[in-house]
Amino acid sequence: MRGESKIASLMHGSSFTMAAGATLIEAGTEHAFVYRLISGWACRTRLLADGRNQFILIFLPGDLFAVKSMFVQQHPDSVQTISSIVAERAHYKTLYEAYAADSDIATRCLWQVMEEERRLHSWVVGLGRGSAEERLALLLIDFRGRLISSGVIDSSSLVYEMPLTQGQLADHLGITAVHVNRVLREFRDNRIVTVRDGHVTISDLNGLAQRAIPLLDAHERTNPAYVGCHHQEPNKAK
Repeated sequence: MRGESKIASLMHGSSFTMAAGATLIEAGTEHAFVYRLISGWACRTRLLADGRNQFILIFLPGDLFAVKSMFVQQHPDSVQTISSIVAERAHYKTLYEAYAADSDIATRCLWQVMEEERRLHSWVVGLGRGSAEERLALLLIDFRGRLISSGVIDSSSLVYEMPLTQGQLADHLGITAVHVNRVLREFRDNRIVTVRDGHVTISDLNGLAQRAIPLLDAHERTNPAYVGCHHQEPNKAK
C-alpha cells in the first residue's frame, strides 16, 4: 500500500540496531516513538509481579509497532527484542502530523491496528478454547503467512527462521515449556513440522492447517500464504 512507502520515507535515516533480549519500551512509561521493524523479531510482553510472563504480540519484519505512542501517554506493556533487530523510528508528533495530513499514512497505521486486533481475537479464542496442539499449529501457520505477506520468504517456502525458544513459545502459548516440547515432538513424529536450531521446517502444510483449522479465522482459512493452495476444509456433517 502507498502508505507503507510514505512511512518508510518519513523514517528514512533513523535506523538502529538492538541485541536480542533488550527492552525497547518499559511498561508503564511514556514513549515518544513509533517503530517500523526492518529485520529480526520483537514482542509486546507483560511480566506479572510473581515472575510469570505473557507474550501478547509477536512483531515480524514489516510491522509497525508502538503506534499507540500517538494516542496514549503510557504504554501498559513492555516491548522487547526476541532476536537482534534493525528498526526505524519516527517521533510520535511527526508521525501524527503526517497521519492527520495524509490519508495513505493514516490508512497504513489503522491497518496495523486492525491487523493486530484480528490476530488478538484469534489468540483469545485459542487461549480460551484451543488445545495446545491447535494453538501451536495456529502460531506456526501465522508466522509463515505473515512472513510471506511481508516478502521475507517466498510464497512457496515451507522453511523459515524462528528465533523463539521453547520457553518463549510457552510464554506465548500459555502452557509450560515441557508441554511445548511434547507437542513439537508429536508434530515431528507425525512428519508434520520440525522446529530445530531456530528454524521451522513444514513437511505437511495441509496436516498443520488441519490441526489449526478450529482457530483459523476466515481470512487465514482462504489465504494460500497461511494454508497453501491445496488446503481442503474438513468435510462438514450433512
